[in-house]
Amino acid sequence: MKEKILVFIPMYNCEKQIVRVLDQLNGEIKKYISEAIIVNNRSTDNGEQAAIEKIKKMNAGFPIKVLKNRENYGLGGSHKVAFNYAIENNFDYVIVLHGDDQGSISDMIPVLENGAFKKYDCCLGGRFAKGSKLVGYSKFRTFGNLVFNVIFSISVGKRILDLGAGLNLYSTRMLKSKYYEKFPDNLTFNCYMLFALASYKQTYRFVPIVWREEDQVSNVKMTRQAWQTLKMAVSYFFGRKKFMLKDAREKKFKEYKSDVFFSTED
Repeated sequence: MKEKILVFIPMYNCEKQIVRVLDQLNGEIKKYISEAIIVNNRSTDNGEQAAIEKIKKMNAGFPIKVLKNRENYGLGGSHKVAFNYAIENNFDYVIVLHGDDQGSISDMIPVLENGAFKKYDCCLGGRFAKGSKLVGYSKFRTFGNLVFNVIFSISVGKRILDLGAGLNLYSTRMLKSKYYEKFPDNLTFNCYMLFALASYKQTYRFVPIVWREEDQVSNVKMTRQAWQTLKMAVSYFFGRKKFMLKDAREKKFKEYKSDVFFSTED
């Protein structure tokens, strides 16, 4: 029986890139996709309309929806919206594909094709895994990422090859307890997902990917992000249980809600 796979595309001010991301859903990957959702986190550009116009021209063969968050929940909050959607609609897996067109969903085809993804709770895009290729990525950022990969590997006691690329595959089986709800809503959400791998003994595999930096606009303030990341790694290392029980959100949203702004099923 075919697995029910949801593709989740988080979008925030990706007007230039979102059309290219939607183009990625064509070709060989189509046969694995059951549905795709774009979760617009209150973008201030014209990305939402650009996405809708593109979807109208597509012949995807599966439903595509554009959801709009009721508040700005951050990247982590958009993940929570999508994970909850996947659980509530009985999907087996969620593929996360960032709307800024840095990653290629086709890099997941090998593990989908040979069924390897079924052996793990998650398959994570690894920009620094063997066989990966970085396009337009500075040597300084590459070095910084490699250093933090080592720090996180020591912190969690597992080999970590990427703190959070924009291409990941998760089994909804591992998400059903919704342990992620108190994780930060900002860009450090993916780091907490790595802490969860260790604390909840989840199985995982890093897959090689092609990663591009072209016309994307980064929302990362590097010095602040690096300091936050280091503090998290140290805190987790010296007190795993306490760390995972803490509500790490700056703003405590009661719920993470979105509305369907457009659907090919209407």
